[in-house]
Amino acid sequence: MALMISVSGIRGIFGTDLTPQNLSKFTAAYGTWLEGGTVVVGRDSRVTGQLCEDIVAATLASVGCDVVKVGIVPTPTVAMGVLKHKAAGGIIISASHNPAEWNALKLLNEKSEFLDADQGKKVIEISESGDFAYQPFDKIGKITEDPDILDDHIQKILDLPYINKEEIAARNFSVAVDAVNGAGSEALPRLLEKLGVNTVHKLHCTPNGIFPHNPEPLPAHLAEICELVKEKKVDLGVVTDPDADRLALVDDTGKLFGEEYTQATAFDFILGKTPGACATNLSSSRVSDDVAREHGQKCYRSAVGEINVVKVMQEQDAVIGGEGNGGVICPDLHYGRDALVGTAMVLQHLAEKGMSSSEYRASLPDYFMSKNKIQLDDLGKDADEVLEMIKEHFSSLEPNTVDGVKIDFAEGWVHLRKSNTEPIIRIYSEGRSPEAAEGFAGKIFDLLK
Repeated sequence: MALMISVSGIRGIFGTDLTPQNLSKFTAAYGTWLEGGTVVVGRDSRVTGQLCEDIVAATLASVGCDVVKVGIVPTPTVAMGVLKHKAAGGIIISASHNPAEWNALKLLNEKSEFLDADQGKKVIEISESGDFAYQPFDKIGKITEDPDILDDHIQKILDLPYINKEEIAARNFSVAVDAVNGAGSEALPRLLEKLGVNTVHKLHCTPNGIFPHNPEPLPAHLAEICELVKEKKVDLGVVTDPDADRLALVDDTGKLFGEEYTQATAFDFILGKTPGACATNLSSSRVSDDVAREHGQKCYRSAVGEINVVKVMQEQDAVIGGEGNGGVICPDLHYGRDALVGTAMVLQHLAEKGMSSSEYRASLPDYFMSKNKIQLDDLGKDADEVLEMIKEHFSSLEPNTVDGVKIDFAEGWVHLRKSNTEPIIRIYSEGRSPEAAEGFAGKIFDLLK
């Protein structure tokens, strides 16, 4: 597989696609685009992380950027570091949910947000041109460390006006954590301790980059923590991906909430305290719309991608946002997905509700998703041709074309998006039962036969 280059950074298998050469090249382009200033650099726990960090830090210094290294910390902690240091930007060295042999650079701007399309394109252009702003010996940047950034991040969460650690502590919660030996391995237990959770069952919380199971927090990969929750009679299970920006929940009976229900829980919590809009992407569940409606608010939709959700949040002055993959975006903290603040919100919500996690999950409506894809080679058509055909066929339902084609039916929806890396179209659908979700996808497959 070739190196994946996008507006948000680069990603690939280390040693083949992702090499020291292209790490240096892309970092030099980013530093040149920044025109100097401070850059906060953090990483997840991957085995290649330290090597990549050394390359990135040295390259940034060579183009005149001062570097603040924060070590193995969650992606949102790097974002908080950008704000703390009033930095020009930040680099997270993490391939998120990809396997251990992968690594990546993810780029933040001075607002601690991922680069938008225009910013990312400029970095790519500089990278391709090779016109880097290398500095003479007396103008190179300095490299320092900030060992306190995780504690600062946690304190900012504790300082939020709607997080009450005494109230959480009074519930005497027990919590199980599966951090997949990633960046959340120390962060989540430390947060829970500060929130007054005295019983924490740690599963895969050694930040060594050796992932004990597929690191994407999906149901097929989480049987072990579900069993642990049942065995230890735990109140809540929390699971993160390697860079701890996504959060999955396990209820006290050992059942998964469903990744779409992390943001729905956060929406319910915040909208109950702060009236205002919320936002998520077009491929996320209708449960978020239901929660918003219960609070007399509207859930706005964006194109898929964290920065796109952030843009809509800012346009609508949303008080909470997220993505259906377990992402919670709290603008009172920073504009990025954050599993730590998501965990605090969930515990606070359960404490105030006086409910068990299973009772709370049962109070939310059930939706079911189906995820499929079409191989364009099999159809003999290109992606745009297929999307246009679907849009025209369902024109009476006024499809949303912000990001591919999304058709809303009375009892569900189907969303088609073309891939930027493969000759496929992804088809996500949702209904009130698994059969209904498959049925909505079936409407598309029937049209394409």
